Amino acid sequence: MARREGGAPMARRLEGKVVLVTGAGSGIGRATALACVREGAKVVAADVLVASGEATVAQSKQEGGEATFVQADVSRAAAVAALIVKAVATYGRIDCAHNNAGIEGAMAMTADYPEDDWDRVIGVNLKGVWLCMKYELPHMLRQGSGAIVNTSSLVGLVGARRMSAYVASKHGVAGLTKTAALEYAKSGIRINAVCPGIIRTPMVERAFLSRHTDLEDRLARAEPIGRLGTPEEVAEAVVWLCSDAASFVTGHTLSVDGGIYAQ
Repeated sequence: MARREGGAPMARRLEGKVVLVTGAGSGIGRATALACVREGAKVVAADVLVASGEATVAQSKQEGGEATFVQADVSRAAAVAALIVKAVATYGRIDCAHNNAGIEGAMAMTADYPEDDWDRVIGVNLKGVWLCMKYELPHMLRQGSGAIVNTSSLVGLVGARRMSAYVASKHGVAGLTKTAALEYAKSGIRINAVCPGIIRTPMVERAFLSRHTDLEDRLARAEPIGRLGTPEEVAEAVVWLCSDAASFVTGHTLSVDGGIYAQ
């Protein structure tokens, strides 16, 4: 446990909370799961990839935390319903949720975008977030409290060429977040979104950095801070939004982007 100057232990921000994280097998999801464990939460780590999700749980336990893995494809209603049932059966409640699972999809001009890829990206990135909230919210309503953080993106706020499905899905997440926040604000449930900029994740490595040897330098130069972000920096924003420190924050799309959206 972290300690204040002088040796007194610091209160952990999610002590005693149960947090569900989707897409927990890598990148921002894994960083969030680990950050929540360090802040005293019990974590339900969900991912479609078993080995990756189990690795996150193993790392959580190595750090002295409590976590369990549930395999789930968030684009399927039955899988999401089963995930929520398992989370509640395991820990008795869901206090916070980070609906984070997402895929990048194809890179193509809008008129050339493959329909199957479009449906898959929207299914995971947008429908998946909606399904998670659809099944999380009834439990939070019964509890009379809850905090949800959805993962949108910098391109949920602006456009980006050759990424029509991804951009549309992340704009949809931002709008869905604001709508749900208004609907449930008086029910003790806060709903916000993080909008990561250029973050060094396996998705970004796979989709962009591995294809162009000089791209990382060009992206870093485009960032006012002068570098790419880390999953851990996004995770810290998620933890804050889940914590009581953000008790008057709802319906917000929080950019975690090194200042690039301010340009």
